[in-house]
Amino acid sequence: MSENEEEYYADERWQNWLDRLRDEDLDPEEEDSARLLLNLQDDVAIAVAKIVTDYQDGDLDEEETLDELAKIRDTVLAEPDIADEDTLMLVDGVQTSLVAVFYSAEQYVADGVADEADVTEYVQAAAGAEDEEDFDRALGLAACAGTRIIDGEDLPMELADDLEYGLVVEWVNGLDSLQSALAQPEVVEEDE
Repeated sequence: MSENEEEYYADERWQNWLDRLRDEDLDPEEEDSARLLLNLQDDVAIAVAKIVTDYQDGDLDEEETLDELAKIRDTVLAEPDIADEDTLMLVDGVQTSLVAVFYSAEQYVADGVADEADVTEYVQAAAGAEDEEDFDRALGLAACAGTRIIDGEDLPMELADDLEYGLVVEWVNGLDSLQSALAQPEVVEEDE
């Protein structure tokens, strides 16, 4: 672990977000609720971006980086203890978006940048795989797009407008958070 980081993303931080969501009367159509969910997603993406940046800077080796990513992934993707079905569904949407963030970072560290296509082509191929119900392949292709974003390529957000709503759109949403986090790795305050 790099000397200046105690912990990239504590389990307690995720639990604080979940506590806050349990206390809110969430309505995804309402701007405050939508912003809260996006802040939750961005907060995790920022932690992932910091780990990847420390890896790029040589502060973490491959094994340490993958360990740190796995710690956050295990925390964030665990089944949340939320009784309200609507809130649980909204958190599940955030978790789904973040799946692509984790897989992209892990693939980037383990295999480097995917180089057979650009971001747009990978996303379109992922959508095609989703249409064929080949979800593992779709996620793999979305992760390839993510490695290119980590490498500095821009994700055109209008890309999602052309896709039928589904997993790939959720993953693109997560990759957009990752792109923002890499550009501006500022911590999202939980009380914003």
